[in-house]
Amino acid sequence: MPGYLELTYGQVALAALLIVVNAGISLLLQLKMEKVLAIAATRTIIQLLLVGLVLEWVFHWQRWYVVMAWACLMTGVAGVTAVRRNERRYRGIWFNTIVSVWASAWIITGFVLLAVLGDVQNWYRPQYAIPLLGMVLGNTLNGISVGLSTLMETLVVGRGEVETWLCLGATRWEAARRSVQHAVRTGMIPIVNSMMVVGIVSLPGMMTGQLVSGMSPIQAVKYQIVIMFMVASATALGTVGVVLLTFARLFNADHQFLADRIVASHPPS
Repeated sequence: MPGYLELTYGQVALAALLIVVNAGISLLLQLKMEKVLAIAATRTIIQLLLVGLVLEWVFHWQRWYVVMAWACLMTGVAGVTAVRRNERRYRGIWFNTIVSVWASAWIITGFVLLAVLGDVQNWYRPQYAIPLLGMVLGNTLNGISVGLSTLMETLVVGRGEVETWLCLGATRWEAARRSVQHAVRTGMIPIVNSMMVVGIVSLPGMMTGQLVSGMSPIQAVKYQIVIMFMVASATALGTVGVVLLTFARLFNADHQFLADRIVASHPPS
């Protein structure tokens, strides 16, 4: 008998009725979000069921190349999502963002799997590798997206100030330093705020899942501490990486601000 209560599809369907609360608010306030909510709820169910079926297969086979293939797919989707959230783009943004997501998430997850967990021979065990990488990617793409968006918005709005500094003889770094600092700081704020209140205001998803499955609270806490530091460091590395790569794209070696490379775009709703 498992250490948790197994849910039937009927119980899941009953929980799905909670979306009626959102629909009721939309109708009451005439938000006209009923269609969007229905689509979002349907996609949630379909996507999670499909992922569950795939993970059942991955967990069954437990082959390193299967885990790596799934990890590559997760990382690619995270990188694309981070770009699609930005209203301003430039040539090379896809490469810079995907590289930043990939490097930061895989370096940190690899360190935890090999050094912290110490499972060198079986580092690819899907019950550890996939959930850990998934949590890191989810938070890292948010930090990267926010940092990237903040940098370009700050440079566009403050273009006059940046170009004035350059005209007065400042280097490209001196002219853009405040924008870079602001972007990195903004990208890191969400994870810092989460660390401030974790355990007191909120119980993270993985910790909650471990408690529900019957794990000792202390063991669940130990895992969550590791995860919080994983997420924090990966977010910092990814945000710094994408911001610096963007800086290199928008400022050339002659200390010129290539503002014309930034173009407006409209992310999907």
